[in-house]
Amino acid sequence: MTKKHESDVAFIKALAELLNENDLTELQVKREYGADDSLNVRVSRKNEVVSVAAAAPAPVAAAPAAAPASPAATPAPAAASDDPSDHPGAVPSPVVGTAYMAAEPGAAAFVSVGDKVSEGDTLMIVEAMKTMNHIPSPSSGTVKRILVADGDAVEFGQPLMIIE
Repeated sequence: MTKKHESDVAFIKALAELLNENDLTELQVKREYGADDSLNVRVSRKNEVVSVAAAAPAPVAAAPAAAPASPAATPAPAAASDDPSDHPGAVPSPVVGTAYMAAEPGAAAFVSVGDKVSEGDTLMIVEAMKTMNHIPSPSSGTVKRILVADGDAVEFGQPLMIIE
């Protein structure tokens, strides 16, 4: 690998970190090296594609979903027969990582079942490659179900909670 390529890889990694740290969906940069030599980079993450990818991990998500949903047993039995990824209020994971319900160990959870949330409120954190990704509420409503537990591994597109 040449020096230029090594610096390009580092540059692209830095752009990806900027994307996550600033909660951006897309970043595009053109780097000029000379008259006929340039690097054009576009780093993006799209949450719209999530519903397509959610079909594969749904069977895996069904087993862990039963344990955290048990404390809220009243609304869960009716909704448990439905696939949570098909629910219009499902909040999917934008990345593969580890779910955390609070900002730090021992702190209060961001949300609990029954809490009212506004669009953009942090619901939880998903850590991916030592980057803490705050998961914002896509809409205002009430948290009906939390489908993952603190410290659970989550897949891309896996439903994390239901907001109605």
